[in-house]
Amino acid sequence: MKSALRIFDRVGAPLLTGLATAFFVMETIHDLRKRKQDRWQRLKTNSSIATVGLAGLRGALLPAMLSGSAWTVQKRFGLLQRLPLPRWLQGVLAFVLLDYSNYLWHRLNHQCPFLWRFHNVHHTDLDLDISTAWRFHAGEVLLSIFFRGGMIVLIGASPRQVITYEILYEGATAFHHSNWKLPFAIEKVLNKLMVTPRMHGIHHSIVLRETNSNYSVIFSAWDRLHGTVRLNVPQQEIVIGVPAYRSTAEENVRFLLILPFRPQREWKLPDGSIPERNASGNLTQLL
Repeated sequence: MKSALRIFDRVGAPLLTGLATAFFVMETIHDLRKRKQDRWQRLKTNSSIATVGLAGLRGALLPAMLSGSAWTVQKRFGLLQRLPLPRWLQGVLAFVLLDYSNYLWHRLNHQCPFLWRFHNVHHTDLDLDISTAWRFHAGEVLLSIFFRGGMIVLIGASPRQVITYEILYEGATAFHHSNWKLPFAIEKVLNKLMVTPRMHGIHHSIVLRETNSNYSVIFSAWDRLHGTVRLNVPQQEIVIGVPAYRSTAEENVRFLLILPFRPQREWKLPDGSIPERNASGNLTQLL
């Protein structure tokens, strides 16, 4: 377990810092959606939330997942520990199954009212960019220990497989939350395999059926498999956020940290209307 944590600290953290910097530069030069708020004020707010959440990731989530993983190897418990597979194939299956489990976890965060209280902090951002990638309430990070740790044990993934996946998971999260406008032809091809900024931008829409789509983290196939994929929304028509939380005055650290413990507002705009969109467009054209 300690060696896996060292890999995260010495390889993963610098790599993720470099990726975040690159995505920040690219979304500055080639922005996908026009911003609604001051970028630097959002960076201050989101960085503060992220600092607490990342502390939970490094101090609690990673050690818990790796402890569970080490136990599965020691006890030969879990699917992959029981199958007589070559190491390379075991690694591939571990990566795929871990990614599928995170599709399920993300979807559960939207469907379970208690979990949504914490995940709502991530979605109330009025813009979407690289800083949103780590805007997760510490409570959500801690709650994920039980599901993600349990899935690791059931899958039977080794500590090295878990930490490798986690580094790529964090990198993919940074990529698809970025406001980077990739050339359409390139993103169209990439999206056949993985989640891209246009695809995930739809997930952050104030239209409920759009928010309740595109749950995948790395491989986009999970949404296609479960019928939760939605690609026919032009990016400039997307309004980012949650309809009941539209005030910039509420975009502060204190409000966001307390948000899960307040009564949750209905999915309505301040005027009482419910945002809708008529289905239109061609899936292959609008991605």
